[in-house]
Amino acid sequence: METSEQEEHYPSGWHRTFYTMWLGSFITGAGYSMTMPFISLFINELGNFSRFQLNIYSGLAFAATFVSQAIVSPLWGNLADRKGRKLMCMRAAGVMAITIFCVGLAQSVWMIVGLRFLQGAFSGYINNATALMAGETPRSHSGWVMSAMATAGVAGNLVGPLLGGVLSGAFGYRIPFFITGGLMFLNFVGTSLLAKEHFKPIKKEKMKPLRQIFQELDNPGVIIAMFFTTMVVISSSMSITPIISLYVKSLMHNQGNVALVAGIVAATPGLGTLIAASKVGHTMDRIGPKVVLRTGLMVAFVLFIPMTFTHSAWSLAFWRFLLGLANAALNPAIQTVLTLDVPAEAFGRIFSVNQSFQAVGAVMGSLIGSVISGLFNYPMVFAVTGLTLLINMVVILVVLRTCQPQA
Repeated sequence: METSEQEEHYPSGWHRTFYTMWLGSFITGAGYSMTMPFISLFINELGNFSRFQLNIYSGLAFAATFVSQAIVSPLWGNLADRKGRKLMCMRAAGVMAITIFCVGLAQSVWMIVGLRFLQGAFSGYINNATALMAGETPRSHSGWVMSAMATAGVAGNLVGPLLGGVLSGAFGYRIPFFITGGLMFLNFVGTSLLAKEHFKPIKKEKMKPLRQIFQELDNPGVIIAMFFTTMVVISSSMSITPIISLYVKSLMHNQGNVALVAGIVAATPGLGTLIAASKVGHTMDRIGPKVVLRTGLMVAFVLFIPMTFTHSAWSLAFWRFLLGLANAALNPAIQTVLTLDVPAEAFGRIFSVNQSFQAVGAVMGSLIGSVISGLFNYPMVFAVTGLTLLINMVVILVVLRTCQPQA
């Protein structure tokens, strides 16, 4: 580790905590993506549903987690700033281990919805792991570490659908939930034993109110714009996720191993992001995250155009792979802006507010995608999603032009 004056205030040994948080986030991402792309197919086995009912129930199952997450995240963020982020990671991993395992035992769609609602109320491993590393990492490495932390969930999202597709095709849709529950328990144990957080508890009465922190920021509009962008980016992903396996099934005309192909299509963005993330991280450290963010939004919008008109599952996989390259610039850039523009004492609350916007975006995306695909068709979901990214890009350009000089 460098020993410059800038880094003297940061504890040595942060690398081991980074590797622990990276692995924990990888397991969380892999566990999530091992089960979620196939939950609509799982629900389909629990009853005799019409296409519209299946789309709606799939959207509800996705959205339930994020509804409770949006409500509860700020409360957990306040606690994280007082008690530490490691404790929040342990809480999330422990509860997720139980709830995800129990989803595999569900006998009705409403049991799935209820368990996922409970899961959302206690979730937040990746966001708290990122906030923890934001406080443990020297500023000169923040762009690289934030990108690397993003690759953890992305790498998990790459492996998860492939493994989930194989397991679901061979053993049924319940097995991935049982395996994910076990992995999250191991995540809980690893985080509690290996992660170190040099955290100084802050008494509740000494914490600055979030409103005061915003008032003291040089560019509060930029932070709000990052929250808005987080919501749109997550919405653009989640609008497709609930229906991806159903769309692939229609593109394949219900022939062949639908679960495996759907897993590949779901995984391809993760592969693209994983390939590009390291380069993007170093680029952010050189030219600034805001430039990278603008470019990523533009490319993502353009890529949704051919996805709207594709008629092949493999063509869809190709365009989603390219989308993954663009996605490598989005969430890491947002999180880097937050770490550079927000005081460290507020990281927990700011990242939790950002998580609430993620959750709102996930709810919006899940429900909008399900409703649009139910009322119209699957390609219309891609068209609407691309349009929202275009609007977001315009908003970001306006905000950044009116703020103080950027990084």
